[in-house]
Amino acid sequence: LPELQRAGYSGSLATGTLAAGGTLGILIPPSIVLVIFGILAEANVERLFVAAFIPGILAMLGYMMTLGVYVRLVKGAEQDSPRLPYAARVKPLIAVLPVLAIFLIVVGGIYTGVFSPTAAAGIGAGLTFLVALTASLRARERDFSWILEALLTTAKTSTAILFIVVGAKVFNAFLASAQVPQLIALFFVGSELSPWLILAGMLLLYLVLGTVMDSLAMIFLTVPIFIPIILGLDFGLSEGEALIWFGILVLMSAEVGLITPPVGLNLFVINSMSDKVKIAETYRGVLPFVLSDIIRICLLAAFPAITLFLVRLIY
Repeated sequence: LPELQRAGYSGSLATGTLAAGGTLGILIPPSIVLVIFGILAEANVERLFVAAFIPGILAMLGYMMTLGVYVRLVKGAEQDSPRLPYAARVKPLIAVLPVLAIFLIVVGGIYTGVFSPTAAAGIGAGLTFLVALTASLRARERDFSWILEALLTTAKTSTAILFIVVGAKVFNAFLASAQVPQLIALFFVGSELSPWLILAGMLLLYLVLGTVMDSLAMIFLTVPIFIPIILGLDFGLSEGEALIWFGILVLMSAEVGLITPPVGLNLFVINSMSDKVKIAETYRGVLPFVLSDIIRICLLAAFPAITLFLVRLIY
């Protein structure tokens, strides 16, 4: 944020861009939310990762196009700043090559079937530790307290996620024993509503929930109820393909909810980092990205083949 402001970008464009860009982590593999969805829906996590690739690329391209249009239509959104020489651009890129290599090894290993998503997580963690240790030794640091801090933080985060998963399993068991998902599914399947209309209602609900809840909370609350409904409707897809397609749509809708005014969580997080930018400015800055996301969701909902192209190609 300070770099964007120093380069002359307006407060609304800087905070809006960061809030929208922060949602890409939910969709771009490897994504924790995708893993959790796969567990709850009993869908193939590896295929979810593969399916998320094209929608993730479309999201980035959509944001880039949105930025290009925004700065041309809104006066004062940016200022002409001197271009950095190529030598100055290459140096920071070299510094992040180890991180890029880890990403390629982890995601490439999953896509090629060399190792499972669980094994990939362990390999990624181990390689990241080695990179951090190497950087510390090169800097000749004698304080290695960061190792203990990293381990404690990892333990706290993992424990919190595991407790959430356990709670979700208990919640799912309660719903199953009360036959809540089945009864709701039977109601919608037996209704005369179009499957596409029911799907649109679900996705709209995610946009609303995203304004007050984070993505994991939405997934845990809704997936056990929505999955039986989706599987009971006819979208011309197999059960496995329907789960993967719906999972990507759910994640994208939850992602948009996080930046939808007036209560999008990402908006408040980003805005809290800048004392000079009012929340109303952040709202204005993020609206073009929300429009881009809604267009992308409609496109992928109308044409499931876009999401399933790589899955069908590889498997």
